[in-house]
Amino acid sequence: MALRVLVRGVGDIGSAVAHRLFVSGHVVVVHDGEQPTITRRGMAFVDAIFDGRTTLDEVEAIRVDDLDALSTTVVRNTVVPIVVLDFSVVLGLIAPDVLIDARMRKRHRPETQRGLSRLTIGLGPNFVAGHTTDVVVETSWEQLGRVVTRGTALPLRGEPRAIAGHARDRYVYAPAAGTLFTSYAIGQQVDAGDVIARIDETSLTAPLSGVLRGLTHDGVPVTAGTKVIEIDPRGDPALVRGIGERPARIADGVLRAIDAALSQP
Repeated sequence: MALRVLVRGVGDIGSAVAHRLFVSGHVVVVHDGEQPTITRRGMAFVDAIFDGRTTLDEVEAIRVDDLDALSTTVVRNTVVPIVVLDFSVVLGLIAPDVLIDARMRKRHRPETQRGLSRLTIGLGPNFVAGHTTDVVVETSWEQLGRVVTRGTALPLRGEPRAIAGHARDRYVYAPAAGTLFTSYAIGQQVDAGDVIARIDETSLTAPLSGVLRGLTHDGVPVTAGTKVIEIDPRGDPALVRGIGERPARIADGVLRAIDAALSQP
């Protein structure tokens, strides 16, 4: 049976979840803000917000700004609609069977969302199964994709997983609040020291050589400490596009959670 699913967050995790559920035959809508700072844009649907449409692993997503158009798109179910309209309005219109919070706000205490749909799922740390959401899906590599029906997921780990020997050093964070400007693109080859972007008058340089795996969209305002650039030292543009291993395994966990919860009488 096709379910109506509302996913909060259009980053690589939320996009992978939306993609997995869409190809499984469900009706999926993704909600996010007007100017998300998401960096892994080649691995997500986020560029539909800026460009009107995008494709991720052969699934098309389009930005929808009109409620009537959203209703029509949902009925047709041929693309994934991305919306930046008021969340409560979208929630009321869609009336989802499943609400998934994939915003990955790792250091925030999530609000209680139980009761907003038949099943609510929180992804990552700080969600509490049975309190903030009905269930939680683990996003930490140690127990990736595990469905938690009581208690919390693992706490936030301090360091990202290394790629080719590089962990935290492959990222660049905004040194101050401002608007990010860049002419670079995801997958582009860069050398250590290249000026990749600017936040107002401050230059942001590549910390090492490789390809751009992550880059916040040109013209987006950011706050101090926001992750805005990520370099993949392996240097292969193909590795920074499409659904990655971690998002795919989290998406599989979400599908298991839905099947288990909604198969019960």
